[in-house]
Amino acid sequence: MNSYSPNSRKRDRLMHVLLVKTSSMGDVLHTLPAVTDAMKAIPDLHIDWVIEEQFSQIPSWHPIVDQVIPVAIRRWRKNWFARHIRQERYAFINRIQQRHYDLIIDAQGLLKSAALVTRFAKGIKHGPDYKSARESFASWFYHCRHAIDKQQHAVERTRQLFAKSFNYERPHSKGDYGIAQHFLYRSEATAAPYLVFLHATTRSNKYWPEAHWIQLIQWVQATGLKIKLPWGNEHEHQRAIRLAGDFPHVEVLPKLPLQQIAEILFNATAVVSVDTGLSHLTAALDRPNITLFGPTDPALIGGYGKNQIALISKHKKMHTLTASIIITELEKIIS
Repeated sequence: MNSYSPNSRKRDRLMHVLLVKTSSMGDVLHTLPAVTDAMKAIPDLHIDWVIEEQFSQIPSWHPIVDQVIPVAIRRWRKNWFARHIRQERYAFINRIQQRHYDLIIDAQGLLKSAALVTRFAKGIKHGPDYKSARESFASWFYHCRHAIDKQQHAVERTRQLFAKSFNYERPHSKGDYGIAQHFLYRSEATAAPYLVFLHATTRSNKYWPEAHWIQLIQWVQATGLKIKLPWGNEHEHQRAIRLAGDFPHVEVLPKLPLQQIAEILFNATAVVSVDTGLSHLTAALDRPNITLFGPTDPALIGGYGKNQIALISKHKKMHTLTASIIITELEKIIS
C-alpha cells in the first residue's frame, strides 16, 4: 500500500493524524523533531498524540499537537483484570475510536503499542517494518511498513519514519524539537544565574560517583553560580541531600511536576547530567548541556540538538570521567 501523499488531499480540509509514542521520556522527546518536520511539510495538520500518562505534558508544549490522549499501560499491567482498570481501558479505546484518522503513525515499534493501542484506532496505520521495529512482530499491525535505518540517531530514525509515512523528503537540516518557544514566553528573570546538576538515573552503572559530584560542586562555589538539584524519588532525594551537604550555593529542589522542572532547565546557565530523561529534555530546550556517558552509546541515543556536549567514559566506566574534565567544559560555557 502506498504512503500518504500531501498532494492527494484537498487544501481546504484539515488533516488529522494519530501519533502513538507512549514512552519513555527520552523516546517521546526524540519524536518531537519529526512532528516539527511534518508541521512544516503538511498544511492544516493536526496531531493527536497517545502517550503514557506521566509524560502527557510534553506533547502539549508543541504547537501542532491538538489532543493529548493519555494511556496507562504501565499502571494497568499491575492489576490488568481489575474492574476499574478494565473500565479505563474501554474508555481509552472508545476515545481513540471517536475519529477516523487520515493517518496513524506508530513510532513506538513495540508489540504493546501496536496490540493495545494502534490496532484499535481507525485509519491507515504506518510503522517500521519487520526488520526495523524494536519488536519485529509489532509490524503485523500496520498497513504500511517502512524500512528505517537503525544505524542513525533515534531522532533521525523517527524523522525518516514520518517522511516515509507522509511521503515528503526528510529535511537535511538539524531537527527542531519545536518546544523551546513555549518556555520562552513563560521565561522569568531569575535572581541569580545557576546551574542544574542532573545526578539521578535509572541504572546504577550510569551514575557518576558522588565524590566526583562534590569536587565539581566545590569548584562551582568560587564562580558565584548557584546549583539546583532536582530529584524524582526518595532514593534520589537522599542522594541530592548528601551532595548538597553544607554548601550554601546548592539548593535541593522540592519534588516538582515536569512543567516546572522544564522551566528551571530552560532558565539555567548550563546543565551537567548523567544519561537520563531530563538530559534529553535539556537538549530539547536548547540549553547548554554536558552529558556524561558510560555504558550507553551517545551516537544512537545521546543528546541531540544545539549546545550538547557528550563526554564518553573510558571502558564504559563512569568513574573514569573526572571532575576536572567537566570543569574544563563548564569554563568554556561560563566564560
